[in-house]
Amino acid sequence: MCRALSILLLLLMASPAWPGAWLRDKGTAFVAASLTAFKEQDNGYDYKTSLYGEWGFRENITLGLDIEEHRDLYGHATVFARLPVADFESAGRFAAEFAVGAHHRQTRAWALYKATLSYGKGFQTGWGNGWIAVDAALEYRTHEALYRKLDITAGLSSARLVNPFLQIETAYRNGHPLHWRVRPSVMIRAKDSPTTWVFGIERNDARTNTGIKLAIWNTF
Repeated sequence: MCRALSILLLLLMASPAWPGAWLRDKGTAFVAASLTAFKEQDNGYDYKTSLYGEWGFRENITLGLDIEEHRDLYGHATVFARLPVADFESAGRFAAEFAVGAHHRQTRAWALYKATLSYGKGFQTGWGNGWIAVDAALEYRTHEALYRKLDITAGLSSARLVNPFLQIETAYRNGHPLHWRVRPSVMIRAKDSPTTWVFGIERNDARTNTGIKLAIWNTF
């Protein structure tokens, strides 16, 4: 737990934007760190941490990393490259992402490969500007199988202090039930502040209780 909190505190000094089909401007970077905790029946806590970062290597190439750890039991770490595919302006845009890394269970680790096609679009509402991102991915874990993933993220990005957004993640492999996670959240950012706080809850198919999520987003 202390290690996770340390990661979050390191990022406090670093303006948020969501990844997916959007690439970073050359020379700019985005970092997000999060901690999600679940209360156990024995009054203990289960938790997971994540660290995500991306950097605009060139105008048409964004490089990044994606790390998630469920205590010390299992998790993954990948590096990726994102490339533009098509830009339809007001109708949205597509980008492709290719990642390589490792997935572990306790002390054993295996290679992981992932290819993602992302669609993103901005829109206008009566409550302010909004955006939606859809990510369809194939993830091959060499010790298990091929996972098919579909994630949807949508939210508002007006100039007010608080904006809502919603994440839905799904994963499926042959012969197993569909895995899902749902995270309704709010983004809190004061005017001209370099830091955005994210507070949310998480429900998933593997648990009967609800987790609490805290995240920090920063751009440089």
